[in-house]
Amino acid sequence: MLGALLAEQVRLAHDGPAWHGPALAENLERVTAVEAAARPIPEGHSIWEIVLHATAWAGEVRRRLRGGMPAAPAEGDWPEVGPVSEAAWQEARRGLRVAHEALAEAVLGFPEARWSERIGDERDAPLGTGVTFAAMIAGLVQHDGYHGGQIGLLRRALNPGAASPP
Repeated sequence: MLGALLAEQVRLAHDGPAWHGPALAENLERVTAVEAAARPIPEGHSIWEIVLHATAWAGEVRRRLRGGMPAAPAEGDWPEVGPVSEAAWQEARRGLRVAHEALAEAVLGFPEARWSERIGDERDAPLGTGVTFAAMIAGLVQHDGYHGGQIGLLRRALNPGAASPP
């Protein structure tokens, strides 16, 4: 069943083990709030911003599976980090996990007969429209892999001698 396969891919993108290397949660292990908020690339996003971005899009895709019309995430494409604290950082990580768990559940509950239906009439890559529901889920998994790679590179920039996650 396609839904079970896609739900497993959503889970693997967050929890791992991912085929491409560390999954999102694995890449975030031992990252402190200060590191997560840092900008080792001045014009680039921080790890924390990437986490909020991935969380927002997992929620938006879940909303679409539940009948919502395609839109940018309610909290924005790149939500603001806010005050930096370990508690806030742990909450951001928890939000990412919960968003992926909820999405995987929504994928499992999505009707098998609807996976080939299209979302939106025209292709809009940034918005993720003009593709099938199945392609949208595959795209979100790719999105997670892309941003997980960014997090890995940012970790190396912050701690050049540190070992990579498993």
